[in-house]
Amino acid sequence: MGPQRNGAHSRAQAPAPRPAPRPHRTRPVVYQMEHQLTPHPRSALVTVTVFHNVRPFGDRPRDLISVDGELAAEIPPGAEVERIDGAGRLALPTLVDAHIHPDKTSWGEPWHSRRPAHGIAEYVAGDVELARALPTPVGERALRLMSHAAAQGTRAMRAHADVAPAYGLSGIEGVAEAARKLAGIVDVELVAFPQHGVVRTPGAAELLAEAAASGLVTHIGGIDPAGFDADGGLEGDQLGTVFGLAEKHGLGLDIHLHDRGEQGLAPLRDIAARTRALGLQGRVNVGHAFAVAALSDRELDETADLLAEAGISLTTVALSVTTILPFARLAERGVTVGLGSDGVRDSWSPFGDADMLHRAWLAAWALDARLDEELEACFRVAADGGAELLGLPKADLRPGSPADFMLVDGECLPQAVVDVPRRDLVVRAGRVVARDGRLA
Repeated sequence: MGPQRNGAHSRAQAPAPRPAPRPHRTRPVVYQMEHQLTPHPRSALVTVTVFHNVRPFGDRPRDLISVDGELAAEIPPGAEVERIDGAGRLALPTLVDAHIHPDKTSWGEPWHSRRPAHGIAEYVAGDVELARALPTPVGERALRLMSHAAAQGTRAMRAHADVAPAYGLSGIEGVAEAARKLAGIVDVELVAFPQHGVVRTPGAAELLAEAAASGLVTHIGGIDPAGFDADGGLEGDQLGTVFGLAEKHGLGLDIHLHDRGEQGLAPLRDIAARTRALGLQGRVNVGHAFAVAALSDRELDETADLLAEAGISLTTVALSVTTILPFARLAERGVTVGLGSDGVRDSWSPFGDADMLHRAWLAAWALDARLDEELEACFRVAADGGAELLGLPKADLRPGSPADFMLVDGECLPQAVVDVPRRDLVVRAGRVVARDGRLA
């Protein structure tokens, strides 16, 4: 997490407005079981659900057939079939939150009044203050937020949880507990994130090592090795520490880089060199990367080529027009970019809602998107970019893809990005997991 937060979305850095609610046309979703009389002996155990009269991406109405969690072209002979009437709703893939901090959230808690903060150190102090003030354990708060995200159409997320002497391992333990309770509804990758620094905070490196060996995390994090973590006056090699832990325990890396200019670019080049040297291509991500967002055309292309060669992905969180990554151009150069919520109603900001369709709206708003293809690109970075970043198959609503989609009221995909309609149904692996914005 960094000092520019979810509220800074406009060119004047004012909070971005929520889109005006669109009148919802109530159309009942009908559930019906159909039992065929002569089930095929091999298909008797096959789970088949037919979502009738839906419009994938706004196309003409048709059926989406889910067979054992994947979309299929036809119903297997003799299968027992459940039919769900989509009532002509728009069908869209569910989304991936590539960067979220569920351990920090005050979602559903009493209102927390934030005090002024300048720089990461003061925001971090606010984190500790809020964590001590909240009455609800971190696991319950994380579960509440992650459940809400799933009900809004998030099928997977990469969750960062703070590892620091102030908390021990309670953050990763709480988020891991929430992830277990949501198994089969939302996939969760978990990052042990040294928000307080590795070098500047005595004991943080040892806790990271404990987290890496715990079996709870999929990734080791890092934060601003040339900036925030170098400001404490202590000697150390943050990148050497986190890369060493990742290599030793077979984990990925996801490193926050908020620093701009050369202070952000030099560590990025170092990360690329270490990634290649250790053969970790495809297992390293850099979050925020504000220094990349500020690059000119030639410098941007050269940096993108460096990242693509090293197999390093990026995540962006639609903070503002000056910090959102140019994900379309980066993708053209072979760099995978995912979109994330970042913090949600934490000590850094009162904003955020863990709704990735709204996050696509924020990206479009920050980029002043007007054309249909621009609006669609903001959706795709949350759907396809996030899926690629987490190593998931693309949910493109074609036969053979996962039966992961949502049904909403709307005409087409660009309109859905603008309207952010209610998620009437959310389907995961062919099973309805949420209705009307709530888990089923």
